[in-house]
Amino acid sequence: MRLHLLALLAKEPAHGYELKQALEQTFGSAYPSPNIGQIYVTLGRLEKDGLVRSVGVEQSNRPNKKVYYLTAKGRDVLHLWVDEPTEGPRVRDEFFMKLVLAPMTGIADRMVLINRQRRHYLSLMKDLNELLDRTPPEDKIATLLIEGAMLHLQADLDWLERCQEDLS
Repeated sequence: MRLHLLALLAKEPAHGYELKQALEQTFGSAYPSPNIGQIYVTLGRLEKDGLVRSVGVEQSNRPNKKVYYLTAKGRDVLHLWVDEPTEGPRVRDEFFMKLVLAPMTGIADRMVLINRQRRHYLSLMKDLNELLDRTPPEDKIATLLIEGAMLHLQADLDWLERCQEDLS
């Protein structure tokens, strides 16, 4: 969440609740609603690291608030994040480790593991389909995020099929 908050602060200074709202409005229902406590903890760490600074703002009818600003160091870190490629597929997949090692030890049957994982992926796919159905079509960002997750899940389901064919 650190870099997401830095990106939002690069657009404009904000306080924690504004950042929470910006994440929710930008990504819609596809993005898990961030915990406000976690946002403030993260902002505190970002400030400690010199990536943001805060200014107290007095309010007449409400408690005072802190508005956070991106520092030059924070902007540099943000640029590094944007310029670096995002990590690709994992070769060291946790499920695959279970699939290979558990049957070797007699703890589990491979087909039981594959079928359990398939049911889990299908349940996740059902949830994503329901989320997509509830997402307004004009919310392109949320739609793309959900569709991307669905494509990854479909690839995982296809891979499970391949594991079943090759390992049975």
